[in-house]
Amino acid sequence: MAVTKEMTIGEVIQLNENVIPVLLGAGMHCLGCPASQAETLEEAAYVHGLDPEVLVNEINATIG
Repeated sequence: MAVTKEMTIGEVIQLNENVIPVLLGAGMHCLGCPASQAETLEEAAYVHGLDPEVLVNEINATIG
């Protein structure tokens, strides 16, 4: 299953925990906070000044 920018951070982590280093490397250090469980990858990317498409592509490349 491919990750999309509409998925929440919590969903992505549940799908494959190997995405955690990618998210941490992108500056998303609050993966365990309650807000991140409801925040989409797109929302989180914008908050951290990232392009959501680039982030999603990197995550999908990581999980294959």
